Formats: sequence, structure tokens, C-alpha cells
Amino acid sequence: MANKEILLVVDVFANEKEIDKSIVFQAMESALEAAAVKRHENRIKARVSINRQTGDYDTFRRWEVVAANDKIDGDVEFPESQILLEVAQMDNPNIQVGDFVEEQIESVAFCRIAAQTAKQVIIQKIREAERNKIVLAYKNRVGELITGVVKRIEKGSVYLDLGGHVEAYIAKEDMIPKESVRVGDRIRGYLKDVRPEIRGPQLFVSRTAPELLIALFRLEVPEVGEGMIQVMGAARDPGSRAKIAVKGNDPRLDPVGACVGMRGSRVQSVTNELAGERIDIILWNPNDAQFVINAMSPAEIQSIVVDEDKHSMDVAVATDNLSQAIGRGGQNVRLATQLTGWELNVLDAAKVEQDSDAATQKIMQTFIEQLDVDEEIAEVLAEVGFTTVEEIAYVPVDEMLEIEGFDLELVETLKRRAKDSLLISAIATEEKIENAEPAADLLNMEGMDSDLAYELAAQGIVTMDDLAELAIDDLLDFTGMDQERASALIMKAREPWFATEQNT
Repeated sequence: MANKEILLVVDVFANEKEIDKSIVFQAMESALEAAAVKRHENRIKARVSINRQTGDYDTFRRWEVVAANDKIDGDVEFPESQILLEVAQMDNPNIQVGDFVEEQIESVAFCRIAAQTAKQVIIQKIREAERNKIVLAYKNRVGELITGVVKRIEKGSVYLDLGGHVEAYIAKEDMIPKESVRVGDRIRGYLKDVRPEIRGPQLFVSRTAPELLIALFRLEVPEVGEGMIQVMGAARDPGSRAKIAVKGNDPRLDPVGACVGMRGSRVQSVTNELAGERIDIILWNPNDAQFVINAMSPAEIQSIVVDEDKHSMDVAVATDNLSQAIGRGGQNVRLATQLTGWELNVLDAAKVEQDSDAATQKIMQTFIEQLDVDEEIAEVLAEVGFTTVEEIAYVPVDEMLEIEGFDLELVETLKRRAKDSLLISAIATEEKIENAEPAADLLNMEGMDSDLAYELAAQGIVTMDDLAELAIDDLLDFTGMDQERASALIMKAREPWFATEQNT
């Protein structure tokens, strides 16, 4: 039947809420379907189709096509809303499992109750549409700086009003610690995520992210926005201290000075926005060691040792400057580590020098004893970087001739003595291994035989503990045994360990 009232409701909601009419029609259909289902005692399935031009609507009862269920003697589990495939195919041979069989039934009148139900569904649909609209509007703005007014505060978390019925959420852990925020305050944040949640917040903002610091400098320093200055990274201890690394792309420009601003006006504006957070502006350098030296500011670095393999640096500072380099609670070195990406170890320069002198003396003593040279030559070898006799034995002659005061005769003598020393040491080691005898616990261990025990002892595996520390592959390398025996022997050797753990 024609129902002008339905068309009127659709027009009113669509115009009032500024949403597409199709969404309102879908909500009306859902409401009428719910009313049709409710009218039947059994929980049937129904579908309502409204004519978009006339407002007429038809109601259909639906049965889902399912395969036979062996657990219930080949019947359907819910006969009021399901039909067997074999039965459905009697009327429609092409029908498949998952399709629906429909039969038109009497429609529910669009009365006050149906209208009220429709209104609730429409409101829900409108909310969903509005939330989807927000996600679409903001999903491409992740990573941007946004500004909002504090709408409410709940258990330390803050809800921001961004205008236009749009709300953003700042979790307690994303708020600057001890920051005083009141309802009505205007604050900025970094939009870190947009999620299409069914309920609750969808826009997630942070005031602790390092990216917020970068975005604020981009706002306050025009040269950053124009690309004349490039921000290379930032590290923060929110509300307390931060470090930001900058690089100048224009040789005529001082990037640090530009970021500080006249009388510190620019950096002070950022500090005020971040609840008084002190900011160190660091000059970025392509040389990692120099960048670390800059990042440790205001501490002055006396020496630095780089370990490429461990990606770490040992930074030595004067004794009276040590506390400044480390910072309160390790703050300065921690921020420098985050900013540079290197693991930094702050050391006392006096102790480093003392340790270095002791190491040098030890190396010199080794050269004096094994090369039969005087202290002066040993000192020269240590100063140019030699640390072992093996290095002297195999380094090219040309390189040693570059050492001031070394001639060919001296170099050849040193290399010959170094090789002789290595040979003597190797022979002594071999004799020690050949004469090695297995300990009683290894020799008497279950599964061990005398020949294998002596073979292991010759490889330096003398006790059960030595054997227990091996991996199966290591034992296979030493011997020709199979993997099963190797595994059994190692587990037997480890039995005392497990017994000790149980007793404790």
C-alpha cells in the first residue's frame, strides 16, 4: 500500500541530520523487519523492501538454505528459519547452500510502535554514519598536529572537542605527567591513530610522542616548514626534558639559532606548550661520533671509543663533569641514546686513562718478554696500535717500515722473533693437550669408554662439567659418534645440574 508517512519520515531525517536517504530507508526496513519477526511466536527471519518512490513496502518470510545435518538425523536445526537444500531444489534447481527461499507475508502496519522502533534504528544508523564520516575526514591526517578544547576529564584521560561534533581522546599515558589541564583549556596534540570503533573514541591523540615536538617546531619555526632546516629526530622525557636534532640545508643559515629564535622566543613557545619541558637543540652531524658528542650537550666529551659490532660508544668525560653527562636519573645519556640510536656508556676519563695505561703496560710487557726487545721498542709498538705478537708476525713488512725509526733489519728481526714465539707457544699447547688426562668423573660416567674419554681430554674436555656445557653439534665435531649417543652423553653429564636445581 502507498504510505506517504514513510516518505515524509525519510525526508525529515535525511534533511535534518544531513545524511543520505538510502541510510534512512535501510533503517526503516530494519525497523519493519523487527516488527514482523516480533509478531510471530517463532523466531522467523524476515525481509522488508520499501519502494523508494511510492513508500509502498512488502514483507517476505525467509528460510536459509542449508545442507543436511547428520547430528540431527539429516534434518535442519532451526526449522522456522532454515530449509534443506534438497527440499529447496524441488522448486528452484539452481539454488545453493547459503541462498534464501522467500515467501511474501502480510506486512506490519506503519503504526506508532513501528515508527518508534524505526526512529531508534535510524538514530543508530545516523550515529554510525557520523562516526564513519569522522574516520574518513581524519584518516589521512594521522601524523598531524591538531588543536582542541578540553571537553571532559575522566580518570586522567582527556576528551578534546575538535569542533563540528568531532571528539578526540588522549589516554592518561599519553598525557604529560603532572600537567595541569582543566575543562575549557585549548591544547595541542599529535594525532597518532584513527580507528573505526563501533563505540567510544575513534581519534587517538598523544602529548608525549616525540613527533609532537617536531610538529611544534615546524609550526613555530618557518624555516623548518619551508625545508631550509630539517628535523632529523627527537627524544623526550615528557614534561621534563627533550632533545631535538636539526640540520641546515642552507649554508648561510644557523639551524640551532633559527630554532632558538630571538632571545629564545621560538623554543620558549614550544616549551610553554609542553608544560615547561626543557629542550636541547642539537646540531645533527653525518659523523656518528660527532653527532653523539653534540647530543651529549651540555656535557663536554674528552674521548670516545666506537664499537661498530655492538653499535655502542664509550664516552669519557672529566670526573667533575660526570654527573652532568649522565643527568638526573640517567636522563641526559638516555635521551642522547634515543636521539642517536647508539648505546652510550658514560665513563670517567681519569679511570679510562688509568685502565688504558694499565692495558698498554701489559701489552708492552708481553712484547718485552716474547720478542726480547727493550722498553723503548715495546712502547713504540704499543703506541702504533699493535696489541698481540700474532699481529707483528703477519703484518706486511711495508706497513711496519712506515713506523718512524724502524728499518728493514729491525722489522725482519721482530717478525722472526714473533713467529718463533708463536711456534713455541703452539708446541707447548699441543703437548699440554696430548698429556691431558680425563678426570675420574668423566672416565667413570655411565655410557663413557676409556678411548672416548681420552679423546675428549685431548680436546680440552676433561670433566663432566666440560662435557655438560657442550652442544650436541660440538660433540659431533670432536668425534665420529652418532647424534643419539652424543645427546645421551650430554644429558647424562648434565644430570648433576638438574639434581642441584631440585635440591634448591
